[in-house]
Amino acid sequence: MKPLLLVDVDGVLNPFGSPGPDFRRYRCTVDGVVYTVHLNSRHGTRLLELALLTGAELAWATTWEHHANEWIAPRVGLPELPVVPMGPGRDSEVGEMFKTRHVGAYVGDRPFVWFDDQVRWEDEKYLRDRQGLGDFLLVPVEPNRGLTSQHLAAARDWLTLSGFSQGS
Repeated sequence: MKPLLLVDVDGVLNPFGSPGPDFRRYRCTVDGVVYTVHLNSRHGTRLLELALLTGAELAWATTWEHHANEWIAPRVGLPELPVVPMGPGRDSEVGEMFKTRHVGAYVGDRPFVWFDDQVRWEDEKYLRDRQGLGDFLLVPVEPNRGLTSQHLAAARDWLTLSGFSQGS
């Protein structure tokens, strides 16, 4: 069973802080709302390399949902990816963010790594207590900085050491 690499957009691929020189500014319109995003084209290559090295499948876990395939993927060099459907928010059970329930429902018993700037211990607790959920690693990303080599290395190491990687 292929592990999943779940990727958020805002705070992960689109940092909230001052972007570095590797980032390019884009303006996009989603459902009539104009957004400014700062994206690094190397993120796509690095995520694809991680997926290839570990035998994992990339998927979006973002409130951008399918809009991420239209606006984000082509600008960072990713193909169209599966999308975790977010649906409406609900009250939390243990303080988890609203996306956590949707992620848990999507992944089933597949192992996964989730890059997100809002994951906390409450999200881990909710996911660990969920019946039938496979192994996972939550990778909290500092939202002002975004995805770094350290985040990718943590995912690679976990997938490899846990025996989920094709190369293990």
